[in-house]
Order: sequence, then structure tokens, then C-alpha cells
Amino acid sequence: MRIPGCLRPVAGALLLFLVFLPSARAQERVDVALVIAVDVSRSMSYEELQIQRKGYAAAITSPEVVRAIQDGVYGRIAVTLYEWAADSYIHEIVGWTLIENQADAEAIAALLLSERSMGARRTSLSGAIRAGVKRLEAVPYAADRLVIDISGDGPNNQGVPVTEERDKAVARGIVINGLPLMTSSGVGSAFNIPDLDRYYYRCVTGGPGSFVIPVTEWEQFPEAVRRKLVLEIGGVEQPEPRVIPAQLFKEEPYDCLIGERIWQQRMWQFDDFDR
Repeated sequence: MRIPGCLRPVAGALLLFLVFLPSARAQERVDVALVIAVDVSRSMSYEELQIQRKGYAAAITSPEVVRAIQDGVYGRIAVTLYEWAADSYIHEIVGWTLIENQADAEAIAALLLSERSMGARRTSLSGAIRAGVKRLEAVPYAADRLVIDISGDGPNNQGVPVTEERDKAVARGIVINGLPLMTSSGVGSAFNIPDLDRYYYRCVTGGPGSFVIPVTEWEQFPEAVRRKLVLEIGGVEQPEPRVIPAQLFKEEPYDCLIGERIWQQRMWQFDDFDR
């Protein structure tokens, strides 16, 4: 179809608008690009998996979190959320999405509550971090801060050592914060460690201002997630604990391969169970 001469300038302008619209949106600035990585390894019960879904939905829609978003320099953040287990298992629930107001937060909460979590085999914190890094490298917004928010109820026992992926992420300017779930229930308690908070502090989290918020009872979970999101969105720098790559610590060495060692020692007890 021929375009009349009088309309060609308009058509040309419209074409340029359509061509550059995606790149213009890609330049939209956000205060933080936040990856939320949620553990669904089989050590967690069905009820615990649902507590996590409801807890994240309640936290994201809380007035404190929405206020923290709107108080930012740009008044918006970008969020993606996935569930993880083995290094081959990443189940995305929420792709990259902007949150600017209560309605945006409610839409994400609705996605979280629209289906139920299913447990999967093994525990690969390293795989979960690697998946987060890939998403942050492809984030379609210009973010002032890049953050991976990772929760889990046990140490890494599959995939490469978690410190390898942690240090690669930190080298890219990514901050990793941790939510260790230090509960004693679940069929995989034989693979738990009593100092999971210290393990997260020493082996999982990293970057300037990174922090750990332990959960010792499931009743604490929604409030812990809310506090964690407010800190991450607001960019509040925590004086303690400050986490840097493990090899630079002056403290006593910590065995960041404890999860792999426990798996090797006890895997024979669980012919029909993969944590």
C-alpha cells in the first residue's frame, strides 16, 4: 500500500516511535532490581511451602514495603521471583515487573497466590544464585542497585560450591542478602545444620551492606520478609553483619562445603528421598 506524500512524515515519526519504544522503556530507571529466590527443596513440607507463598504476598503488599518503594529516588522498583531446588530446577513465578504503587504490589501478590508451590529435589544455593545473576544481567531497566534476596532451609548440597557463584555475583556489583529458615520440622531435618545463619553469613551472602535475617519459627516468616524487603528497597546499609568473600575473613575458617559433606555421609539413608 502506498502512503500519500502528505502522510509520510507522520508515518515516519510513528515508525521511529515504535522502533525506539522498547529501548526507551529499557532506560526507565528504578531504585533497585530485586531478584527473590525461594527454596522449595523437598526438606520443606507442603504447609511450609504455602506459608512462604502467603508470606511473600503479604509482605509485598504491606504498607511499609509500598511506602519504601514510593520513598525512593525514582519511586519504583523492578522485581522477579522464582522458586529453586536443584541447580537444574528454576520455576519462575513472576517475570521482571515494575512496582510503583499498591495496585502493582497487589497484582504480584495475586500471581503468588494463584497456584501452589511444589517441592523439588536437592538444594543448590549456587544454582539459585547463578539464575539470579542471569536475570540481573538481562534486567530491562536501568537499576541503581542489583540485589538477590535468597531464602533456604539448608546448606548447598548439589552443584558447584556456593562460594564460587557468590563471589562471581559480588564481583559484578550484585548484593546478596539471606533469609535462612532455621526451623526443625520437615522430612529433611537430617541434612540441617544448627548454625545455618552463620553459614549464610559466611558462605552465601555478600556485597556492600549485605545482611542475614534468620527465621527460627514459621510464625516469624511474614514479618521477616517484610523487614528484609524494606531494607533492600530502601538501600539501608547495615553495619552488622557486613559480608565479604569468605577467603578474606580474619575469623576462624568456616566449612562452606558442609552441605556437600553431609550429603555424602547420609545419602544412603534416603533411597526414596532427595533433599
